[in-house]
Amino acid sequence: MTIRRPEPSTVRWAMLVTLLFLWEFVPTTGLLPELFLPALSSTLKVLYHDWRTYFGALLVTLYEVGFAMLISCGGGILVGALIGGVMTLRNLLLPVFSSLYAVPIVILYPVFTAWFGVGSESKIAFAGIYAFFPVMLSTAAGIRTIEPHFILAARAMGATTPQLVTRVVIPASLPTVFAGLRLGGALTIIGVVVSEMLTSAAGIGYLVTLNRTILESSRVFAAILMILILAVAYFMFARALERRVVVWQAAGKQPQQARDTTATVPVTATA
Repeated sequence: MTIRRPEPSTVRWAMLVTLLFLWEFVPTTGLLPELFLPALSSTLKVLYHDWRTYFGALLVTLYEVGFAMLISCGGGILVGALIGGVMTLRNLLLPVFSSLYAVPIVILYPVFTAWFGVGSESKIAFAGIYAFFPVMLSTAAGIRTIEPHFILAARAMGATTPQLVTRVVIPASLPTVFAGLRLGGALTIIGVVVSEMLTSAAGIGYLVTLNRTILESSRVFAAILMILILAVAYFMFARALERRVVVWQAAGKQPQQARDTTATVPVTATA
């Protein structure tokens, strides 16, 4: 007798369904007051009736997240590639950036508001810097983990410097770069929402703060639900993009996943 392992996707969907069921069941039965946890149906009703308000706030947040990602992901990958690929820059700047990453960036938010005001500019600058360091450090680490014999083999075959970068360095560092992109995107969303909650008059974070002060829990959780959907959508987009770009990695994982799904656990039956 054998027991087949459930598919990971099946387990994830089961966990999601269970979570949504508990979200509806616990407040409805009175185990928790609606003030602390409104029912899922109440949250969805708010989104349905006030979808224009929440959609407008989502557009503001997306605008700020998009520009902040140019700083965090675009700048982080570029600077990380330079630091990871140039030994002089790595020895000079990597300890400095590693030390700065340990500083809680949120304490600098008043500085950004003083420089850029309380509009979108301060949110973009804060979120971009907030997520810049992990993306940059991840990219630099990915460049440094490239096997030296790959570069030696390419040079032995007569590869030029542009060919070495485009055909060896970049493909070999892509998995780590995409890991940094996933982390940087999530931190960018967090940075934008947190800054909107602190000082803002628009955006999803502003709706959270506004409704929290007047104890409208269902509206607060409606905004939180939109933030969760935005974060999950970005993660799924980044994973899909990674599977399309890093083709060789996905191809290497497929046989392993096939072996994992067909693995069985023997069970001895006793009479």
